[in-house]
Amino acid sequence: MVTANVTCPQPMVATSNGFFQGDSPLEFALPLVILQICLVVALTRGLAFLLRPLRQPRVIAEIVGGILLGPSALGRNKTYLHTVFPPKSVPVLDTLANIGLLYFLFLSGLEIDPKALRRTAKKALALAVAGISLPFLMGIGSSLVLRATISKGVNDTAFLVYMGVALSITAFPVLARILAELKLLTTDIGRMAMSAAAVNDVVAWVLLALAIAVSGSGKSPLIALWVLLSGCGFVILAILIVRPIFKWMARRCHEGEPVQETYVCGTLAAVLAAGFVTDAIGIHAMFGAFVIGVVIPKEGPLAGALVEKVEDLVSGLFLPLFFVSSGLKTNVATIEGLQSWGLLGLVICTACFGKIVGTFLVSLLCKLPVRESLALGFLMNTKGLVELIVLNIGKDRKFLFQVLNDQTFAIMVLMALFTTFITTPLVLAVYKPARKSRRPDYKYRTIERKNTATQLRILACFHSTRNIPSMINLLEASRGVQKVENLSVYALHLMELSERSSSILMVHKARKNGLPFWNKGPRADSDQVVVAFEAFKQLSHVSVRPMTAISSMMDMHEDICTTAERKRAALIILPFHRHYRFDGSLETSRPELRLVSRKVLTHSPCSVGILVDRGLGGSTHVSGSNVSYLIRVIFFGGRDDREALTYGLRMAEHPGISVEVIRFVVNPEAAGGEIVSFHMAVHSSCMKSLSMDEEMISELKQTASKDISVKYDEKVVRNATETLDAIQEVKQCNLFLVGATPEGGIGLLLDRHNECEELGPIGGLLTSDSTVTASVLVIQQYSDGNNNLATSEEAAVSQLEEGLQEKNKSSPDSN
Repeated sequence: MVTANVTCPQPMVATSNGFFQGDSPLEFALPLVILQICLVVALTRGLAFLLRPLRQPRVIAEIVGGILLGPSALGRNKTYLHTVFPPKSVPVLDTLANIGLLYFLFLSGLEIDPKALRRTAKKALALAVAGISLPFLMGIGSSLVLRATISKGVNDTAFLVYMGVALSITAFPVLARILAELKLLTTDIGRMAMSAAAVNDVVAWVLLALAIAVSGSGKSPLIALWVLLSGCGFVILAILIVRPIFKWMARRCHEGEPVQETYVCGTLAAVLAAGFVTDAIGIHAMFGAFVIGVVIPKEGPLAGALVEKVEDLVSGLFLPLFFVSSGLKTNVATIEGLQSWGLLGLVICTACFGKIVGTFLVSLLCKLPVRESLALGFLMNTKGLVELIVLNIGKDRKFLFQVLNDQTFAIMVLMALFTTFITTPLVLAVYKPARKSRRPDYKYRTIERKNTATQLRILACFHSTRNIPSMINLLEASRGVQKVENLSVYALHLMELSERSSSILMVHKARKNGLPFWNKGPRADSDQVVVAFEAFKQLSHVSVRPMTAISSMMDMHEDICTTAERKRAALIILPFHRHYRFDGSLETSRPELRLVSRKVLTHSPCSVGILVDRGLGGSTHVSGSNVSYLIRVIFFGGRDDREALTYGLRMAEHPGISVEVIRFVVNPEAAGGEIVSFHMAVHSSCMKSLSMDEEMISELKQTASKDISVKYDEKVVRNATETLDAIQEVKQCNLFLVGATPEGGIGLLLDRHNECEELGPIGGLLTSDSTVTASVLVIQQYSDGNNNLATSEEAAVSQLEEGLQEKNKSSPDSN
């Protein structure tokens, strides 16, 4: 063996004296590493934005960004490479990258619940075994071919184990994000994939520990045995000694109170100490961090507080350095010649064949459909950051023999990139769950119905705790008569899917979507959202089932509509995308929420209400005995107004609520014929709707004569100005109920200057008026002909405006 003489670069000084003192910042460690971090963050985030339409996980952009910054692309320019990533900066870069890796593995351990692993179903366990064993054997076969060609002189045993581990890994965090993006988390295939991947993840780390122990045994085979035994001893001590300490800490952390800084600091220090111990044993420091994450109790606020404190700094700043470190070791140019590219194809084929075929065959044996079995195979073939960790450890193992050389390392990195990239398009191609199928037992899609005694099902959506008090008070008002079965509420917490590690913690809530949180274990009992709805359930005797939907803003409407279809809801209630400040002004919190509401209005399988919250009932839940509301229904006519009126009459059944219905009637004589002709033009094709309006008003008058909680009033108006004045006179109340699309000329004329189309003309008017202090609920009744009616009314508005313009032009002549 030939040993080359290597000249070690001089260590870098931390900080410079600045330009004016004649120092170049790039010659010093701190300013150089700052530049490196900024460069890789900008590049990877830019690539992630470009790949977003392809629905690729961010790890793809991060791997590609690391490769582009390395010798494969930009690094071909030696001036750039020696300026931005000089050899003397590599130790500092690798040290910071490994610190980030240490805490990333700690977060990964926090995501693993040992109790859930013990409850893993037999099918998922069989999938995990098949997804590990066959790819591991295929990896050993590939290693024999590589060792005979481009990997001569490597550590034989360690190389076999490393290749087996590299091909058998399934990246649990990446898989979870792909499943969430494809909306498969709550399906049977999603649950099986996640359970199998969790088992696969743990087994892969055990095998990797074995590979590390074997790769370092250059002097005596007994050393590998001592390393393994010491590693097992560390795990046992962590379970017997460290875990009880963390349980004690978790019991002293109470929900709603901040976790003590001592506990957080002590835990983070314990991660470093565990890393030091495992590194001293001869296993990588990341194993100690991973074990600490696993043994921390998942119940209570401690685990969530740790994730919140650590994840942004790690994933935002430190982990990008790991991708740079990996990219600097990856030189695609080393893959040259027909033999090398053929070996790349061989590795990709064996990796895909082992994972996909092994999982596919076991799935068929478990009597799963062919498409689902194939989709499971593709999902289990997901690689990612975990794969890169394995490869980098193998690249850095240099005791007597190198485990992975440059060419083999580049081939394996490209294999990981390719297999992860193809996962999403392949799953979309073979598996499309039927979400749009109509349920035959879905009879009541509206509040307006012949039998008013039937159960009303409401899907109440909220984005944050700010929406909860008014939403619960609205549901209390909707309770109607004192019957438990008369109202069923599904409270859907809308959570945006992000690339943060904590998004995986949300997975555990979504995996049993549709079931009450408080039936899922002690951890859910502490959720403040659940506590609020549980209190409402107990006080009001209403069936309440909280749920969670996790998706991107672009696809969130699909979760809402699918849940409404599955739960046979008659009404979806959405919060308005703007909220009111104390001074009465409107503030937009998330502009994307408006797009979600508009998509729900278009695709909803039932009626939809948008709640403009001005503090209905205050900032707390008002119990039924203390409710005292005045609710006004603005009625012009049409199906949306009838839906609002029906909802108002249901609220009038509540003993603490008074409802006043105000109908606006056009005076044709005073209007000079304009509005009445317009009115007839619009309603010539919907006389049935007009007849239904009159029938409902007739029944309302009879109800008002018998029930003191219901009042009816008519206001005769001649034009839009008088209508505005009349609405101003009745603005003092607690809640307005209005239809989204009132029929008739007056209502449509008011819509000409409406900034929020989803609220309709009346809802937009009441929302934009800062003198109105009442909350507003704008209701759109479900109908298959929504777009056709809107189109006809828009055309009628256009005809009316043209007619008014012509009349104004002809007025001087007539005079």
